[in-house]
Amino acid sequence: MIKPEFHRRDIRSFVIRGGRITEAQENAFERYWPQYGLRLSDGPVEFQKVFGNAQPMVLEIGYGMGDSLLTMAQQEPDKNFVGIEVHPPGVGRLVNEAGKLALGNLKTYCADAVDVLTHCIPPRSLERVQLYCPDPWHKKRHHKRRIVQGDFVALVSSRLREGGLFHLCTDWTPYAEHMLEVLKSCAELKNTAVSADGYVSKPHWRPETKFERRGEKLGHQMHDLLFERRA
Repeated sequence: MIKPEFHRRDIRSFVIRGGRITEAQENAFERYWPQYGLRLSDGPVEFQKVFGNAQPMVLEIGYGMGDSLLTMAQQEPDKNFVGIEVHPPGVGRLVNEAGKLALGNLKTYCADAVDVLTHCIPPRSLERVQLYCPDPWHKKRHHKRRIVQGDFVALVSSRLREGGLFHLCTDWTPYAEHMLEVLKSCAELKNTAVSADGYVSKPHWRPETKFERRGEKLGHQMHDLLFERRA
C-alpha cells in the first residue's frame, strides 16, 4: 500500500486518519498505482509527458473517496485531471475505479497538497484548481489549521495560468465568509461573482457532493466561490 508523502510542518490542515483500507483498494494500489500514481518525491511534473497530450489541466485538492473527481474526468475528456488526497483508502478507491473505467485523463498524488503545489506543479500550468468542502475546523482555536489562508491562496494563484479559475465550495457559512475575505485580499485573483454577496451559482462542472447532500439534510446552504487569475 502507498503511504502518504509530506514534508514536516508545525501546522497542517489535515489529520492522518487510520481508516481501514479494503482488500479491493489494497489490490488497486498493486494493479493501478503505476498507471495513475504520481509521487511527491519525483519533483516537478511534466504534464504533457505524463498524459501524452497538452490538454488543459485541472487540479482537485482533497477529493475524499473520489466520486466527484471520477465524474468530472468522465464528463470532461478534453481536460486532464490530477487529484491530491492524503488518505490512502480514498486514493485506493480512486485508482481502482479509474482503472475499471480505463480513464486516460486522470492521475493522483497521495500527499500533502501544499507540498505538491510547492514542489511538483509548475507555475502558470493549471486551467482550474478545485477545493470542495475542506475541513472548516469549526473551533476558533483550530482556525489556524484551515487550508484557505493567505499563503495558500497566493501559492494556488501562482500555479494558475492567466484566466485560470480557483473554485471552492463549502456548506459552512462562517468558513465561506472566511474564504471570501482571504481570496479578495489576493491581488492576483478577481472574483467572477456578479451577486452582491460574492458567491456564484454552482458551476456546471461540479457534481453534487456527499457533503452537500448531508448538509442539505441539516439545513446548511452550499456556497460556491469562483475567482479568476488576472493577467
